Amino acid sequence: MDQAEKLRNIVKAQEAETKGTGARMITVTSGKGGVGKSSVSVNLAIQLQKLGHKVFIFDADFGLANVEVMFGAVPKYNLSDVIFRGKQIEEIIIDGPMGIKFVSGGSGIAELSNLTKENVRFLSSKLTRLETMADIIIVDTGAGISDTVIEFVKSSEEVLLVTTPEPTSITDSYALLKALARSENFDKEYTTIHLLANKADNVVEGRVVYNKLELVAEKFLDMKLNFLGYIPNDSYVMKAVMQQKPVSMIYENAKATHAFKRLAECLSNNSVKEVKGRRGISQVFFNILKRADKSRF
Repeated sequence: MDQAEKLRNIVKAQEAETKGTGARMITVTSGKGGVGKSSVSVNLAIQLQKLGHKVFIFDADFGLANVEVMFGAVPKYNLSDVIFRGKQIEEIIIDGPMGIKFVSGGSGIAELSNLTKENVRFLSSKLTRLETMADIIIVDTGAGISDTVIEFVKSSEEVLLVTTPEPTSITDSYALLKALARSENFDKEYTTIHLLANKADNVVEGRVVYNKLELVAEKFLDMKLNFLGYIPNDSYVMKAVMQQKPVSMIYENAKATHAFKRLAECLSNNSVKEVKGRRGISQVFFNILKRADKSRF
């Protein structure tokens, strides 16, 4: 048995331990920065928590601390401390508002190519434990089409693609979809891609954003998108950001807050029955490891 097969067996064994208990994983992404992706992740988490779900946010926007800034918290440790410095997964979990918990990836992904099989076994066991501690894990990726972002997106059963009405945002979102469609082992039947129009003036403008992307995605990529609505262009969102608080917490009557509530209700009622089987966050990291050092496989 070669090393690649051993690593695959490690992950399979860890997944078997939590079979049937894995959390629902929703990956929030965007084709470019500045579209409010992290704001969507945090406010969606708050609204899902209000609906009775146990929510974790995994901040995979490496190098940018948007989630922790919005929570007004500074993590002492991150994922790399678990991998390389002996910290337990519980030690890197940060308590956010309303019982929401989040984990910072830090520089852990960049160091994955240095992992031994023992590191992989250890990391897989720790990450599968996260899935037993939450009903929903929201992964807040970096913006753009880096290999790591694409790996998170194609390994998730649900993707929330955040786009604004700006032409550059629509173009960059299509570029992300194209990179995804061309990515090795991407299964379009497995992944449900939701589109959310952020900073739109009304539902009509949000629908226009969706129609533009849906048209080219179906015509040129043979991909279907699911329209999840829009978040209005609301000045209270920026006021909340300046206070390092999510708008859903401090401005409950804001238009954006009501929109995030509708979004959470929509996702909560949509269990994505078409999903063939959840791969889990540990499998995502195994896939990233394969990409990071193909010579080992």
